[in-house]
Formats: sequence, structure tokens, C-alpha cells
Amino acid sequence: MRIVVTGAAGRLGRSVAQALRDAGHAVLSVDRAFAPGDEGETADLTDRDATEILFTRLAPDAVVHLAAIAVPFSAPEHTIFTVNTAMAHSVLEAAVAAGASRVLVASSPTVLGYGSPTWDPGRLPLDERSPRGASNSYALSKICIEETVAAFARREPSVRFGAFRPCYVISPEEWSGAPTQQGHTVLERLERPELAAVSLFNYVDARDVAAFVGTWLEADRTPPGAVYVVGAADSLAVEPVAALLAHFHPGTTPYVSALDADAPVFSSAAAARDLGWRPTRSWRTELAPEDLARLESPRGPALDGSPLPQKAVS
Repeated sequence: MRIVVTGAAGRLGRSVAQALRDAGHAVLSVDRAFAPGDEGETADLTDRDATEILFTRLAPDAVVHLAAIAVPFSAPEHTIFTVNTAMAHSVLEAAVAAGASRVLVASSPTVLGYGSPTWDPGRLPLDERSPRGASNSYALSKICIEETVAAFARREPSVRFGAFRPCYVISPEEWSGAPTQQGHTVLERLERPELAAVSLFNYVDARDVAAFVGTWLEADRTPPGAVYVVGAADSLAVEPVAALLAHFHPGTTPYVSALDADAPVFSSAAAARDLGWRPTRSWRTELAPEDLARLESPRGPALDGSPLPQKAVS
């Protein structure tokens, strides 16, 4: 397939584009800028007309839309909402106009609203059936994007549309100490649970997300406009996740008994059921042996049984 990948220069986009190339697809990378030596089409995807002209020229069979302002509160709230929703609508319109038969769009687990101080999940683990409830413009933009995907799926039944919610993405170099999206290393997020608590200890290796994307694109069919959670098979936590979750997010206390010690708070069971996709990497398989040994040694409050750190803040 000829596949347009927007946001192809990003931490997730690089892995997705490479995996699709390795699978034999012709990847057409699109982003607002590329690192020196990298090739791709630069574009302002909020410009509806320019996006349609670009996609018509590229003539993709499929489109994977990853481009977005990817970090909550990293720009003014109105900017995050406007940019993310405008890009998604422009890309979906352009994909249809260019004749693409498959369009997959990135959403986010934040649509469930767990950044709110009054958040009550209702049950655990969390999945696609959990109620949405945005508390910031980033999450709200992702809810709008999911609804946009659903609207296009109803309007254009000849095109297969879908969305997915990748958990906290960790790129390959970050296992070796490169800073993650929030500026901390993976090891720091494991040693200091208050850092990973903000995202409910969810995470996923970028290469596993790339495998999900490839699997979705190559599938014969999926439910129209279906949304999938895409996460690791465990939590980014050394201590039992149920105790950590109840400590940092008291609203989850009535439900944490449903979680095994290292279970993921977000379930990817729907992706396994519909597509046969399952994650293959975890912090236990990807961290260096010396980092794993460091985590096994008592090193502070969360690891030696004394009181846990202060509650997380967004």
C-alpha cells in the first residue's frame, strides 16, 4: 500500500513509518518539519485546501493520522483544541477526496478525564466502554476527533475508518535513558511512582503501537469507526499497581481489587479480540539488566515499604 503517515517525524511517527516500510509498504511521510537528512513532505495540515492538494498528489491507499499537539498544556488551551481538531478534519476530508480506502487516526486515553480531581472511573480496568469526560482541551480535542472519525465512518461507508488510543508512548531510545515525553527517564518514572501516576501508570512501546497500526491496516475489516486502546500488558510500576492507584487517585479505591499486582490499568483486550494484536514488549524486557537490578534493590519510600510519595499533580 501507499500509506501517508502524518506526524511521521514524531516519537511515535518514526516507529510507525519504519515498521510500515519494513513490511513492504510505500510510506509517504508528512510533518511540519523533519530532522536534517530525513525526507518527507512538509505541510500545515490545518490548511484544508493545501492538505487536499497534497493528498491528491500523493494518492495514498491509506492514511495514518498521528500529527497533533501531543502534550496537554504545552500550548494555550484554545490553540491545542483548534489545531488538533482542524488538522484531523482536514486530513480526513483530504483522505476521502484522494481516494484512500483506509484511514486510522490517533486519539488518547486522556479522553476518560482522569486528570480531574473528582474523577471516578466506575470500574477497572479501563477500556473502550469506559465513559469519556475531558477536563482539558487536549482530551476534549481527542473526543472531538473520535466523533469526527465516527461521523466520517457513517458518511463514507466505502472507506474503513478507525481510531486508537495509544498509552504513554516510549520510543526505543528512551529505554536506554533518553528523556521521555515528560522529560523524565523511564527509570525515573519507575523509581518515583508519582511521575507515572499522572498517566495511571500506562505506557506502550512505540514499536508495539506500530505493529498495531500495521495489523489494523492489513485487516480485512473492523467495526466502522471502532476505537481501540493500545497499551502494554502490564503497568509502569514496581509496586503493586492497585495500591499505587488508590493512593494517587482515591476515586479508584472501590475498584482496584479487580487489578492484579502488575496488571495494566487500561485493557487492550478489544484489539486482541478483533485484530489478534498483543503487545510484545514491557519495561521488564526492554530495560538494561543493570537498571532492572537497581529496581530490585530497596531504594526509597515506594520500594522499602514506608509511606508513598506525595500525590501526583498534572
